[in-house]
Amino acid sequence: MTHSYRADTYGAATYDMDGGPGRGGGLRQTATRHALLPLRIFLGVTFVYAGIDKLTQNGFFAASGPGSVGEMMRGVRASSAVPALVDLALKNPAGFGYAIAIGELAVGLGALFGVLTRLAAFGGVLLSLSLWLTVSWQSTPYYYGNDLPYMFCWVPLVLAGAPSFSLDALRAGRRRRIR
Repeated sequence: MTHSYRADTYGAATYDMDGGPGRGGGLRQTATRHALLPLRIFLGVTFVYAGIDKLTQNGFFAASGPGSVGEMMRGVRASSAVPALVDLALKNPAGFGYAIAIGELAVGLGALFGVLTRLAAFGGVLLSLSLWLTVSWQSTPYYYGNDLPYMFCWVPLVLAGAPSFSLDALRAGRRRRIR
């Protein structure tokens, strides 16, 4: 049983017997429930594209040569905030390249479909942080580097997950019905 009352000028809000918000309500409640959806779609599409781009680019996984991950890492080593991380990547450039590409693909798909969203978003934070500390660190001023904003874009998804239009929400709804 739900009880409704007028919460604001946008319409009625409904509350379940346990005090939690119901699925009813006006435009404000609907917008709040779906607020992270555009961010999920943007990050998901961007990271899936980045992963696929790396996996299909000729020469990316090579240890040297134009456009290779090895050449890129050698180029940023001197200006990196964490040169030891770059050195680690240079021990096996192909393995590092595959880890980045598959990681981008995994976090992108997790965000798009809302599968283990918080874990996928945490992976996105770690990927973006490692790329910021290595590849984008040389950007001056710092806000010209794109990896830092990406890192902070993942944070709301780490905190809130995917409350709507996601497999996580579908699973949570089934668990609630079983109880």
